[in-house]
Amino acid sequence: MIIANILAYCILIIGGINWGLIGIFNWNLVGAIMGGNLAVGAMIIYILVFISALWLIVSPFMTGGMLKLCERDRR
Repeated sequence: MIIANILAYCILIIGGINWGLIGIFNWNLVGAIMGGNLAVGAMIIYILVFISALWLIVSPFMTGGMLKLCERDRR
């Protein structure tokens, strides 16, 4: 679960940067890299960002209110 949380955070950082570029410069980085907003690669990235956001919303409910990013020392 920790790896899924870290991976979701990394994907959401990409999505956040893309939305920032759209808002500030009206330029879609993902669309530019993948060959258009409706290209298959761009759609996959958009879906991964969506799934990552849902995961980070649901994950704390599964772990008792905490979003785990590392294991604590259990001595």
